Amino acid sequence: MPAKFILLPGKSIEQSHLVRIPEHYDAMEAFRHTTGLIAGVEEANPDYTWEDIEEALEAQGFETVEYVLGPEVD
Repeated sequence: MPAKFILLPGKSIEQSHLVRIPEHYDAMEAFRHTTGLIAGVEEANPDYTWEDIEEALEAQGFETVEYVLGPEVD
């Protein structure tokens, strides 16, 4: 089965994160689950960082993936 990914948007494109979805999730379930995990981190710690979110996601089998953003298109 091909890998599935979700792009978690940030305030800027540089703050966005690409995350690999575990195989047992379908796309909609993964979206709901990630938003719930992020909301939980935000609620538990108002001074959260991306590392806090990443840790919560990884505990559920999600994996942050490095990516290269191409040049801007005018």
